[in-house]
Amino acid sequence: MKYDNITYIVIGTVLFIVVIIFSLYITKNKKKKGYKKILDDLEVQKNLIGSIPVTLEISKIDSMNKNEDLKEKYDKWNKKIDYIKNELLTSIDDQLIELDTFYDKGDYSTCDKQIAVCELEMCKIKKYTEDLLLEIKEITSSEEKYRSNIIKFKAKYRKINNEYHNHNQLYDEMQESINLQLENIEKMFLNFEKAMDENDYAEVVHIIKALTAMTTQMEQVIHETPDLMVMAKELIPQKIKEVCDTSKELEEEGYPLDYLNLDYNIEEARKNVESVLDRVRVLNLEDCTIELKTILDYLDSLFVDFEKERLSKKVYDEISKDFAKKLAKTNEIVEDVTSQLDKIESTYDLSESDVVTIKDEEKILVVINDDYKKMISKVENKSTPYSELHKEVEELTVRLKNVTEQLDGTLKSLGTMYEDEQRAREQLEEIEKFLKASKAIIRDYKLPVISDKYFVQLNEANEAISEVISELSKKPIVIKTLNTRVDTARDLVLKLYNTTSDMTKVATLSERCILYANRFRDFHSGINKSLDMAEKEFFKGNYQKALDYSFRALDSVDNHIVLRIQEISELIHL
Repeated sequence: MKYDNITYIVIGTVLFIVVIIFSLYITKNKKKKGYKKILDDLEVQKNLIGSIPVTLEISKIDSMNKNEDLKEKYDKWNKKIDYIKNELLTSIDDQLIELDTFYDKGDYSTCDKQIAVCELEMCKIKKYTEDLLLEIKEITSSEEKYRSNIIKFKAKYRKINNEYHNHNQLYDEMQESINLQLENIEKMFLNFEKAMDENDYAEVVHIIKALTAMTTQMEQVIHETPDLMVMAKELIPQKIKEVCDTSKELEEEGYPLDYLNLDYNIEEARKNVESVLDRVRVLNLEDCTIELKTILDYLDSLFVDFEKERLSKKVYDEISKDFAKKLAKTNEIVEDVTSQLDKIESTYDLSESDVVTIKDEEKILVVINDDYKKMISKVENKSTPYSELHKEVEELTVRLKNVTEQLDGTLKSLGTMYEDEQRAREQLEEIEKFLKASKAIIRDYKLPVISDKYFVQLNEANEAISEVISELSKKPIVIKTLNTRVDTARDLVLKLYNTTSDMTKVATLSERCILYANRFRDFHSGINKSLDMAEKEFFKGNYQKALDYSFRALDSVDNHIVLRIQEISELIHL
């Protein structure tokens, strides 16, 4: 049993060792294949560098006419090609051989370092070779490239030339400059052919740049000049004339236009137009269109200003007339109030705030009057445009409105005091009439007895009237107290009048009932007691009790007699 266990252990150990050895072999073999692939790729990259067609490209120059500059470049490029083939690529071959040696030996550590160095060198050689190829192609492909460019320039030139000659009347005094420039472009085409024949590509580059600038400039000149000439020689002079005519007309009508500084600005506009024309004549169109459009915009804006002045004057005339009337009316009212302020203060018990308000309003109105005079002075001197005067008169109108509103409140308060005083005097007359009427009624009815209560009411009414008269005679009058006195007197007198009326009515009715009931004393003995009591109360002055007793006496005679007496009594009073 022990023997079997040892056997299993030995077998397991052997298998484990075999597996490790096999794994190491596989790993080493895989690593070796990886390095082999890297070396093969480096070989391919070296061959690709060697196959870059610099030799083929430089051979195209052999058939060209070489000037001194091109011959110098040709010799220089040949030296670079020899340097690439004989030195740079040979160096790479040596490095690849060394890599093969390290690979065969299994020295992968050194191999890694050498691979990195080799890859870096090949990148440099590839870049060097490709740059050389581009330099050579710059010459070998120049003819085709430049010929293509010159064809485009010639097509553009023909188009420009045709457009110019078809409409040469539009270019006026610029024709000489344009013809000269067109001739210069044609000369540049001839110079191009000469430079190409001599393979003078440096000169060709300069010619292409010159043609680019010249054709671009002429295209702009041909396209923009007609519009520029129309603006400079027709539109702007016409606009200037219209501005001058309109401004002269407005000034004759009294419009102040100095703030626009027209003479200076128009003169500057003319100078700028001449400056633009001078530049156009030498075919310098830079910013010319912008400058002329700016001048046109300015001239158009002047018509907007003119119309604004017309509208502002119209509004100013309307508002200023209305303002002048309101100001004069307000001045008159304030002057009237302030001139009578001492009298008003002595007449009425004004509050301190009312007096302060009136004085403040007077001060504010003085300032408004001063500002209005200044504004009128500006109008007379024609120193300020109506657009500003319009705003000033609107502001003055608002300020005056605020003053008038406050003034209206104050005048309303004063008016209320005066109305209260007049109403108090009128009511005093009415109250006195009611008092006299009450006394007349008492005298006319000649009642046997008048109660003390009635005399108390009469005294209260007389005292109340006296207090009203006293308040009206005071200086200043306290309106609140006066109104209270008037209300009290009115209530007391009306109460007295009603008491007088009711008392005389009841007394008269009771007297009539007693006289009527006396007819029945001999026929109805049952009424005597009530009738006696009625007469007794009547002479005591208790007229209501006398009436009640007389109604009781009559009711025993005829229960409808009382209603008939009341109806008769009402008819009598009517």
